[in-house]
Amino acid sequence: MSDVQVDLVRTAGTFSLGGEDFEVEDNIWLVGNDREVLVIDAAHDAAAIVEGVGGRRAVAIVCTHGHNDHINVAPQLAEELGARIGLHPSDRMLWDSVHAERAPDFELADGDSVEVAGITLEVIHTPGHSPGGVCLYDSVGGRLFGGDTLFQGGPGATGRDYSNFEVIISSIRERLLSLPADTVVYPGHGETTTIGAEAPHLQEWIDRGY
Repeated sequence: MSDVQVDLVRTAGTFSLGGEDFEVEDNIWLVGNDREVLVIDAAHDAAAIVEGVGGRRAVAIVCTHGHNDHINVAPQLAEELGARIGLHPSDRMLWDSVHAERAPDFELADGDSVEVAGITLEVIHTPGHSPGGVCLYDSVGGRLFGGDTLFQGGPGATGRDYSNFEVIISSIRERLLSLPADTVVYPGHGETTTIGAEAPHLQEWIDRGY
């Protein structure tokens, strides 16, 4: 386990949904060792991600959900890295609105696993921010790659197309807050946090409604 590393590539660009545009900065997480790596999300700048991979073999590109800022360079990245793209099928309508000409290579399902550098990451389906949102959980290393489900300070945004606040709260309560408190959360935007730091605030989020 000692040679597993988590690297961060940050890229910036535009998130578009429901006729609105937002300037955002995304986290792309690279999980692996000096030989191979899993790429989590594919945002804005393929060249920066390829540079972060640094010649290692990419076992896959896993998109935590189908919003354009997490998938917009996925086909280009797949071609440059020789890697397959995974996405939960419930987000295909979001994917197809960006990449109608190119389907993902494999579907993610709750309970699936992805292996890289001697560790196993479990796919946890966490709808709410989008119908097909997923997290990837490394139970041995105590790591959760949370996409846009859980951030430092609360759940991912809802109130736009295909999102639902009650559903994301259920996903967080039932699937994530039951994980060990020292689990480190690596989100799709912003800074890392832990399950233990966020769990006490669940009722606050419910009361405020976002």
